[in-house]
Amino acid sequence: MSERLSIETQTLHAELMERLSVRDAQRTIADLEGTFTTKIISGGEYIYFLHYDAGGGRRNISLGRKSPGLDELVERYKEGRKEEILDPFGIRELCAQLKAGRAAVADTGTARVIRELAEGGVFHVGGVLVGTQAFTCIGNLLGVVWDATTLKTRDVDIAIERNVNIAVPNITSDIPKTLESMKMGFFPIPRLNHKEPSTSFSIRKNPLRVDLITPKKTKSDGPVFIKRLNAAAQPLKFLDYLIEDPIRGAVLNGDATIVLVPQPIRYALHKLIVSQERDVTAGAKRQKDLWQAFQLLEFFVAEHPRDIEPSWNALVSRGPGWKEKAEAGLASMQRHFGAIDFTGHGIRKFGGHHTEYQQ
Repeated sequence: MSERLSIETQTLHAELMERLSVRDAQRTIADLEGTFTTKIISGGEYIYFLHYDAGGGRRNISLGRKSPGLDELVERYKEGRKEEILDPFGIRELCAQLKAGRAAVADTGTARVIRELAEGGVFHVGGVLVGTQAFTCIGNLLGVVWDATTLKTRDVDIAIERNVNIAVPNITSDIPKTLESMKMGFFPIPRLNHKEPSTSFSIRKNPLRVDLITPKKTKSDGPVFIKRLNAAAQPLKFLDYLIEDPIRGAVLNGDATIVLVPQPIRYALHKLIVSQERDVTAGAKRQKDLWQAFQLLEFFVAEHPRDIEPSWNALVSRGPGWKEKAEAGLASMQRHFGAIDFTGHGIRKFGGHHTEYQQ
């Protein structure tokens, strides 16, 4: 079983997420005039900010689920106390406490890149942090200490749909400009076909790298230009399942940056498929995929078993190719890392009828 963060550290992380959400909401509405409304969604009360853009269009911006922090934000805004709009809320102190409590922390360079991308609007226009950086955030969200060998990477992978409805229209992000402004030496990595735009950015003699990816919608493997990022992304199969309905997470360093990450159980099941997509020269990456999936699935079987089957069904219902690769990945995972008993708890259908998948 994976090691758990202490209850105190998990509580601190929950508090950090609330404070980050409020800070993010404040930044979003800082220079806008408007009013607040509430909506009941699935039994929960959510706060929205209603304003009119320059063209007279009416826009509703979701600020998140009602909380004491958001209630305070509403009162400050109504009182005109915008000088407090970017108050740090003690976030740095919380980050120090979380680090002491063994929450996973990004290295300085990676954290800086993600922070600048966030400040540049990447996650406001539908970008989702995926890969190991997302896995790190997910561990903190779930209160789990992952095996350190599955966290060793400096790749920053951003996935984005070609077209999405975003809360604040006309907001764009310029990834090349953001990376250039950091003066860290990022350059676009040339593709084999020099007529195609780059989808990756790197620094010479430095493992830090930014990769842009998007769900594959056609047979073409060529880069897809994403206008709202002013950059091209590499289309990949099976990615749409991963980034559907992302959740908020946080990248921790001296400060913290709020990001979007995949739903944890979808991350695990997607890794089963990804492991089967890698060629024979990528054995180490395949092992890492399966080990990350194993740690997550082990956690969910122990803590939230009923969350598995709906996500599994959503995956396999996408077609026989999806089901075949997911089942092959599941079998490979259990051969390498041990069996997980998926029977009982309302998830008997998970993994189909292949008895070798069960204890």
